[in-house]
Amino acid sequence: MKKQRIAANAAVGGVLIGALIVAAVLGATWTPHDPLKINFIARLKPPGGAFLLGTDEFGRDELSRLMAGASTSAWISLLTVSCAVVAGTAIGALAGFVRGWTDRIIMAFINALLAFPGLLLALGLLAVVGANKYGIIVALSLAYTPSVTRIVRGTVLSLREKEFVESSRVLGNSELYTLWRHILPNCVAPLIVLATSMFGWVILAESALSFLGLGVPPPAPTWGNMLASARPYMSQAPYLSIFPGLAIALTLLGINLLGDALRDRLDPRMRGSR
Repeated sequence: MKKQRIAANAAVGGVLIGALIVAAVLGATWTPHDPLKINFIARLKPPGGAFLLGTDEFGRDELSRLMAGASTSAWISLLTVSCAVVAGTAIGALAGFVRGWTDRIIMAFINALLAFPGLLLALGLLAVVGANKYGIIVALSLAYTPSVTRIVRGTVLSLREKEFVESSRVLGNSELYTLWRHILPNCVAPLIVLATSMFGWVILAESALSFLGLGVPPPAPTWGNMLASARPYMSQAPYLSIFPGLAIALTLLGINLLGDALRDRLDPRMRGSR
């Protein structure tokens, strides 16, 4: 029964994430209409006809903007997660393997960063570096790197005294080789689960920052700034807020389902319970 639930979660999550990937790839290469083209004649047209999801207050095609927004959100999330995983893995592996004062100093700094909510830390950093695509990537990477660092450090601490690590040392392998060849590969499973969840966190955080006006600046479309622009038209054109909100919700649902399935597959304790 549990295997069926895991398979169902993986299937539904895979379909939703696949839809996001298809929309992002298409949004970067082709859209039904120009997502930036203003057409006051077609202003606030309801869904149907030439505009399947309607048009916004400037006559821009809502479907094209959703697709372009998917491309922007996916690209920002992918780069942010990659930067956070690489930086967090390097810092966590160093702290967990070396230990001593190096570990204490690194973890004091990491714990100080973790004292701030990720979104609040990103808001502060964006106030310094400015609201743009690369500023968001830097800010969110710094905000989520501590989570990766703690996971990797904990895994390295639990592995560094294992028999296979001691065997590598006895064979004369260097500490760096032992870390790279025998310890870091065992960190892959928890990192995959964390990175999957983090992808959803970044999409939500980027949408929230764009909604607050600190994300990708207009007229470039993102799901967050589309929601912000739709606020004055909630009664007149509710579809302007429904479609980007639904896109965010379905994406997060797909990521959470896929992350749960990966956790159940990769976590040894979950495998034992099955």
